[in-house]
Amino acid sequence: MVLVPGLFVTGTDTGVGKTYVAALIVRQLRAAGWKVGVYKPAASGCPPQAGGLRCPDAEALWEAAGRPGTLSAVCPQVFRAPLAPHLAAQAEGRRLDHQLLEDGFRHWQARSEVVVVEGAGGLFSPLGNDLYVADLVHRFGLPLVVVSRNVLGTINQTVQTIIAATAYRADCRIWIPSTAQSRAPSASARDGTHASTSLAAGLTVAGVVLNHPTAPSADDESLATNRRQIEHHIGRPILAEVAYRGGFDAAVDWFSLAQGAKQPVRVRYSDSR
Repeated sequence: MVLVPGLFVTGTDTGVGKTYVAALIVRQLRAAGWKVGVYKPAASGCPPQAGGLRCPDAEALWEAAGRPGTLSAVCPQVFRAPLAPHLAAQAEGRRLDHQLLEDGFRHWQARSEVVVVEGAGGLFSPLGNDLYVADLVHRFGLPLVVVSRNVLGTINQTVQTIIAATAYRADCRIWIPSTAQSRAPSASARDGTHASTSLAAGLTVAGVVLNHPTAPSADDESLATNRRQIEHHIGRPILAEVAYRGGFDAAVDWFSLAQGAKQPVRVRYSDSR
């Protein structure tokens, strides 16, 4: 099977607007003429409806993509309890099918020119006792788009997420101060280079989208500095900002990013709602 490009949309927290941003990306890709597949490996907190459970996130992605295939293929595993998916499954006397998590993605790869995947929760939201969302990103081989809430405190959350992504599966031996001789830092650790931690062996991060999932507060002075500070501290580009209920502040060539481009490719401004 020929592998197609894709993007994996994750967030710094629950409720940052991953689905909204992912749908915007899908619409831009469709507007550029690409056949887009959309996939959410699992969802919990899904309300009941006639005949089963309703997944609003899957519906939003499916609509944005022009209703390709079937809605059930967008999110094959849905659960009612607002818990981590594997725990929500257990609450229903079921289990989260780990093989289906990957098979569902391959389904869309075989039928699309580009696939946009939205994860559940954040990178290290668990999908089992020894499986995390980050493991799916690694298996799918997709660049990450990190959605961050544009409010006071976002710098810390965004930096944590980027470090977690880039250090994933790396040999991380973090030095912890101790009186024990064996814990003494190396020269590189003392001068700030910390050679024992490799941040280059992890997941590929395409960049960050700053989003307003709620109306911004007029008293939040961080809005004037968040973008510049995040770019400085993570060494990754802010791909775009999204106003409350709005579109991207600049258009991005999402397909190039899906192909693994290391820097965002900007095109002319457009309102991408």
